[in-house]
Amino acid sequence: MLCRMVVVNGRKKKPGLVPVYLNVYDLTPINGYAYWLGLGVYHSGVEVHGVEYGFGAHEHSTTGIFEVEPKQCPGFTFRKSILIGRTELDPQQVCAFMEKLAKGYCGNTYHLITKNCNHFCNDVCVRLTRRSIPSWVNRLARFELNEAKVRQVRSKEEKIPEVKKLRSRSSRFPPSSSLSSSGSLNRNRRGERRRQRLPPTPPVSA
Repeated sequence: MLCRMVVVNGRKKKPGLVPVYLNVYDLTPINGYAYWLGLGVYHSGVEVHGVEYGFGAHEHSTTGIFEVEPKQCPGFTFRKSILIGRTELDPQQVCAFMEKLAKGYCGNTYHLITKNCNHFCNDVCVRLTRRSIPSWVNRLARFELNEAKVRQVRSKEEKIPEVKKLRSRSSRFPPSSSLSSSGSLNRNRRGERRRQRLPPTPPVSA
């Protein structure tokens, strides 16, 4: 059950002024160097109304969306918080939104390249603020996906020339046996014609 940590502040904020943050975590110590090169492997969660929502994998068909304290997701090292935009939804509306979204994010549908935590956060941010998360957060997944597409295209291109070559050989050149037999027949016919056209030999005088 989601929305156990909904924080309701005493002061009501005006519609459209509720900030939506993307909290980014390092998955590996190598990120300390890779981050400055525009690379790295990251986990992310969306923070709104004092609650952080994330998406993780498990073996069951129940939702993989979970709630944690902002910037405190266990198992990861917090790196930075990014203001994505603002939403007009109050805590109860965000809770209802997450409950509805949970049906499409079951734990057993998690995929590292096509449906990971960063894809979930981007989906949430677009729906709440109409703004996407920074591209570098999920760059590794897109890189792997593009590499897979390139490998598929290359494998298809390698198979096509072989088929064309086989077809061209079978259509252009007749079998060797028929070629040799027809060639010998033509040569015999030409020889017969030459023999018929030769003039008769004159008689030899004594």
